Amino acid sequence: MRRFSLRHLGRGRAAMLAAAIWGGIAGQALAADLVPWGNVVRDMDNRIDWLRCAVGQRWNGDTCLGEALRLNHDAMPQVIAQANQQLGGRWRLPTRRELEGLLCQTCRPARIDPRLFPATPATSFWTGQRPLLSPRNYWSVNFLIGHSYGRFFPQHELAVRLVRDRRD
Repeated sequence: MRRFSLRHLGRGRAAMLAAAIWGGIAGQALAADLVPWGNVVRDMDNRIDWLRCAVGQRWNGDTCLGEALRLNHDAMPQVIAQANQQLGGRWRLPTRRELEGLLCQTCRPARIDPRLFPATPATSFWTGQRPLLSPRNYWSVNFLIGHSYGRFFPQHELAVRLVRDRRD
């Protein structure tokens, strides 16, 4: 029996088709490359999964409940280890480019699509990437104003959204 594949369509079109076919499972595609999939959002173009909730919140099937924690970079190994153990996979901090890809300049109050990432606080989120000209700091993306900054030292406490690479 021949196996069916969507690879020839390209990732964006494959995501839309998959959402249409498996709408009851995956939910509907809200952007060409982002598909809600339970407690994660699948980025079909970049082959990554985002947690729908910030660290400290929990997904109840409809929204994110609780308060997003603000953590410093020293806490990241423990946070990532706990996510790996509880959720499976290999979670990590996003790159600056990945996190900037979630910005929605027309969304308010937080500049992120609330249908995909409900109850996201309008605040700065960590990346795992250091600025070239300021290597003691880390990049952050501010979801209140929609800009990135490389000015935060690792001891600052910011919100966290984890991502994992997909192998499909």
